[in-house]
Amino acid sequence: MAEFGFNEHHQNEVINYMRFARSKRVLRLKTIDSCFEELKDSRLVDETFTVDEVREMLDGLQAVVRGEVEMELINTAHTNVLLLRQLFSQAEKFYLRLQSDISELENRELLEQVAEFEKTDFKSTDKINQEISKPKLAPLNEGGVSELLNKEIARLQEENNKLKARLRSIESQAMSALDEKTRAERALKDLQKVQGEQQVRTSNVCVEFFHFHFTTFTP
Repeated sequence: MAEFGFNEHHQNEVINYMRFARSKRVLRLKTIDSCFEELKDSRLVDETFTVDEVREMLDGLQAVVRGEVEMELINTAHTNVLLLRQLFSQAEKFYLRLQSDISELENRELLEQVAEFEKTDFKSTDKINQEISKPKLAPLNEGGVSELLNKEIARLQEENNKLKARLRSIESQAMSALDEKTRAERALKDLQKVQGEQQVRTSNVCVEFFHFHFTTFTP
């Protein structure tokens, strides 16, 4: 497995996963074999069958096998998601962002290397220790992780300081806008007061004017 660039710990993790996948595969194949055996024991009791009877048996067998294969494919996809979840959760504890190249999953050369590993190294390792126990994923202790973590913390602190400065600027602008609004409301009230006083004076002048003319021209 050296061609994949794994260290011993990660190679053991790969072996552990392949052992799990192989056990699930063997179990599902046994289930499919039992479908054929059940058909032989329950239906193939006569020496001759009509075309319709053969077609009916094959259709039934196809439905059962299809269901088993589909169930296994779905379960494999879901277990792979759970495995990725463990890896991503571990990486996020150290503020790391892992990336995957989906196209590499169909790389024939790499797939052949994995198949060769399963035939040779994996089987020999499996014979040495059949019941090897693996601990749960533990935090990485590589020296570079601390440096990455410190850089990420420094970056977050810098972003936090920028956000605080921006918040202070927004608060200052908001206070200025509030003061401007208060002054505008006060000016509007003063203007309305002046206009009201002018209307009152105008009304008084009109009343005095009509009163003067009325008393002057009254015989």
